[in-house]
Amino acid sequence: LFLATLTYDTLRFEYEDFPETKEPVWILGRKYSVFTEKEEILLDVTSRLWFTYRKNFPAIGGTGPTSDTGWGCMLRCGQMIFAQALVCRHLGRDWRWIKGKRQMDNYFNVLNAFIDKKDSYYSIHQIAQMGVGEGKSIGQWYGPNTVAQVLKKLATFDTWSSLAVHIAMDNTVVMEEIRRLCQSNLPCAGAAACPALESDVLYNGCPEDVGLRDRLALWKPLVLLIPLRLGLTEINEAYIETLKHCFMMPQSLGVIGGKPNSAHYFIGYVGEELIYLDPHTTQPAVEPSESGCLPDESFHCQHPPCRMSIAELDPSIAVGFFCNTEADFNDWCQQIKKLSLVRGALPMFELVERQPSHFSNPDVLNLTPDSSDADRLERFFDSEDEDFEILSL
Repeated sequence: LFLATLTYDTLRFEYEDFPETKEPVWILGRKYSVFTEKEEILLDVTSRLWFTYRKNFPAIGGTGPTSDTGWGCMLRCGQMIFAQALVCRHLGRDWRWIKGKRQMDNYFNVLNAFIDKKDSYYSIHQIAQMGVGEGKSIGQWYGPNTVAQVLKKLATFDTWSSLAVHIAMDNTVVMEEIRRLCQSNLPCAGAAACPALESDVLYNGCPEDVGLRDRLALWKPLVLLIPLRLGLTEINEAYIETLKHCFMMPQSLGVIGGKPNSAHYFIGYVGEELIYLDPHTTQPAVEPSESGCLPDESFHCQHPPCRMSIAELDPSIAVGFFCNTEADFNDWCQQIKKLSLVRGALPMFELVERQPSHFSNPDVLNLTPDSSDADRLERFFDSEDEDFEILSL
């Protein structure tokens, strides 16, 4: 009993650290008051999947590193923003994790997709090895754009989630491209066109009819990632209001970025401070049990979240959104258009109906941009390489 009381008091005492402010707290599209909803804020933060450095996992590639301490922070942030998309997809934004409470199978299916072993869809092993194709050797630091490109490729193997992943380049979101991508499973209207539907393996523990219904749907759930550079060496203040608005949208997946060479997963803000989950702590790797359940407490941050001034943010970030339905996407577009009317807020990206004629026309289903493109984008978006020129416009 004493221990239980101590734990509760310690949590409560630490949580006083959260600022006593009239300012609303925004967490991934949800608005809270510190005065009346402290526990709800903490529960929402704790329910997010928290991925940190791990040690003693199976060697990457069989002979590579067995820990990602010191190099894997952006890979872990990529896992966190993608895990939030999978939580929204399979459990819903209202789902909450409660310590000791038996969770549903879909929760463990989501968590298992990120476990540190080579055959998990989005494991550190998969991300590090897929990054080799993007010109990153195993153990090398990633920027936000690289991790977004790698996650997009890995998502094509995740038939259970059946996501459409779009990475909007050149600060431009082209609505037509996204609609084409999300409606790309329309030809699957007949089972004959999709023989894989007959197999139970795809559903990873889901009832078969759910998988079938999803695949016959007219819209694949969208994960939209937008790599941005909001200034040269520090964030341009004119973007701060727009960035805050991104956390207010119900479609928000948050932001990955941080300080130079030190990545964080930003999930909200209060006043002039960003709220984030920090991957910079090393925990032992976790082994799943035979049943697929696993000790999951270390995947939930059970202390008050970290905060930092928005002005300290490195200008190289990627912003994420999840649109489960076409209506969600249309609503998101409307909100972005309204945002362009907010006084004192500079748009971080442009929303256009079709590809501007001066763009090249990449095939949206082409997963491997040619290396010259990848190199050019890498130099522009990744803050570990500050070697860019300022061009006169």
